[in-house]
Amino acid sequence: MIDLPQPTGAELWPPEEPGPRARLHKPWRTLVAAVEVVLAVVAGWAAYACWHSSVATVVTTTDDGAVLESHRYFGGLLAAAIGLGTVAALLLVDAVRQLSLAVRARSAKTRA
Repeated sequence: MIDLPQPTGAELWPPEEPGPRARLHKPWRTLVAAVEVVLAVVAGWAAYACWHSSVATVVTTTDDGAVLESHRYFGGLLAAAIGLGTVAALLLVDAVRQLSLAVRARSAKTRA
């Protein structure tokens, strides 16, 4: 068995240059979180409106006086409501992430 050195691909990447490290603590992230919360509320309201618009009640009275009530569901509006609810949830999760990065993350210099 011949054991040859395997290529790692390390020579394909340029060497890392020393430079300033990226800061996670940026106060403008609070504004981004606030905008995302507002957008999540709008998406949630739109999801609620789509969900309640997707059902139509049909009432039919027969010849003998019986009242028959049925519901018709519109799939496109139901799908839009589910999609908007998912977007609202993702916006809220990212708003929490942005807010935690704006408040809690500090550089190594301030901790020391």
